[in-house]
Amino acid sequence: MDLEARSLQPNVKAVLLAKLREYKSDLNNLKSEHKRLASANSNQAARDDLLESGMADAMSVSANQRGRLMMSTERLNESSDRIKESRRTMLETEELGVSILQDLHQQRQSLLHANDTLHGVDDNISKSKKILTNMSRRMSRNKWIISSIIVVLVVSIALILYFKLSK
Repeated sequence: MDLEARSLQPNVKAVLLAKLREYKSDLNNLKSEHKRLASANSNQAARDDLLESGMADAMSVSANQRGRLMMSTERLNESSDRIKESRRTMLETEELGVSILQDLHQQRQSLLHANDTLHGVDDNISKSKKILTNMSRRMSRNKWIISSIIVVLVVSIALILYFKLSK
């Protein structure tokens, strides 16, 4: 995603790179929180062992302390589940982002191809316009030449008739 964002236009690139940095920092925060909670879960077994060894005197442990311990364990498990869900959501979001970037890349390629085709058509239209302009000029010139020839012939015929009739 970082490479794709860097290849875009500067005004879009700055926004996307800022979002990317934000997402990376969120990801790092979630990873560190997950590690912290995962190590807390592994420490839970050791804690349970210590509590069980200290439970030799089970009568001295009050029901209130057990309840708090159970609640703490439950909260820890819930936090762990939320972190797992957040991680899953983050991965889905990343996959969606990659898919969107690929679609955008394909659309960009299509637009660039259409732009190239349009320039080719524009060049062909310019050439056609020049050819039609030249043909129009030649047609006008040919009309003048034919008109001049007709005028010369009419004048010649008139002169011939004048000289024949005047004798």
